[in-house]
Amino acid sequence: MIGLDTNVLVRYIMQDDARQSRLASTLMDSLTVDAPGFVPLVSVVELVWVLSSCYGLDRSQLVTALQVLLRTKEVRVENAEVVWRAVRRFRDTAGDFADCLVEQSAVAAGCERIMTFDKAAARDCGMTLVQ
Repeated sequence: MIGLDTNVLVRYIMQDDARQSRLASTLMDSLTVDAPGFVPLVSVVELVWVLSSCYGLDRSQLVTALQVLLRTKEVRVENAEVVWRAVRRFRDTAGDFADCLVEQSAVAAGCERIMTFDKAAARDCGMTLVQ
């Protein structure tokens, strides 16, 4: 198994740099079920941020990109089930993906509540405002 940094995923998905995209595609195409790529949670969060802020992908396009990544048998996403739950919450609410992932990670860890000062995270992601 080899780790995949965010920039490799971005080049593979966006195909925006001829040289790096070709290299990323060759690398991704070389992955197998027995020798998969590994995507850390941090890279998932960075990927969503880069695709939305730098490339202007909308929520629907981001959800599709994440679903494809999670369904790719040659790629293992860290805590994939938690990421799936965060993607569903992100798809179904106005919440920020990072906030959805924070909330779902805390729930998976057994937290009863996730405290925040972020009103949008409380409203959209099921967190509780610190008051």
